[in-house]
Amino acid sequence: MAIGVGLNALFVGLEVVAGSLAGSLALLADAGHNAGDVVGLLLAWGASTLARRPPTRRYTWGFRRSTIYAAFGNAVMLLAACGAILWEAVHRLKSPEPVLGATMIAVAAVGVVINTLTALLFLQGRSSDANLRGAFLHMAADAAVSAGVVVAGVAIVLTGWAWIDPAMSIVVAMVIVVGTWDLFRESIDLTLDAVPRGIELEDVMDLLAAIPGVAEVHDLHVWNASTSEISLTVHLVVPDAKEHSPVLKRASQALRERFGVAHTTIQIEQCATGNECLQRPRDVL
Repeated sequence: MAIGVGLNALFVGLEVVAGSLAGSLALLADAGHNAGDVVGLLLAWGASTLARRPPTRRYTWGFRRSTIYAAFGNAVMLLAACGAILWEAVHRLKSPEPVLGATMIAVAAVGVVINTLTALLFLQGRSSDANLRGAFLHMAADAAVSAGVVVAGVAIVLTGWAWIDPAMSIVVAMVIVVGTWDLFRESIDLTLDAVPRGIELEDVMDLLAAIPGVAEVHDLHVWNASTSEISLTVHLVVPDAKEHSPVLKRASQALRERFGVAHTTIQIEQCATGNECLQRPRDVL
């Protein structure tokens, strides 16, 4: 993570200087985007570090949810940056300014290399952690965007058309929005404790109801404790007291193996008769 932050911070400085000298909005837009990514990487880094800290008497769950807020903050910052880029690009389209295409090409080519290397640093953990997946997607998108700036620079050198620069800025912004929107929606779900993606509540209900000894399942809640951990609470009606311990063991194991639930809290309830349990209405909150 430190390597990615360092490389991108240096590249942001290079883009700002080169973009100002060359008069390129595309470079300055990409610099603003990369600056947001540096902040995003710092957020992801800090959140991952906090998530590994042990729980305390005050923070009994630890600091795992910081990864959720980091993913949300990362998405919001990127979308805000896109709005600023689009605003400036529209104004530049009305009054195009001269651009040094050769400088655009050289600086953006460096960006392709740096962003690709940084994306590779998050390649392994992206599938299981939204926080790391956000960092990976941003870096991969940056590499593609930098490649687009290279193409724009070549086009300007060949044609001399200054409007290509703000036009490419609009393309850059739209690519970022498309790549970020899904992360933004996912981070909203995480902050609102929605059922994790890839899990259907009905499937969890059916799995628990099929365990021998379970007469009823209710008060089921499934949510993300962090961007990489799933928690679950549920009430299981088990009429036979002898089945309480076996049901707890089977349920915890099945939830972990089938849905990857890391933390399970199961409350066992006992009714006077099995029929009484079965007559109670199912209540899923």
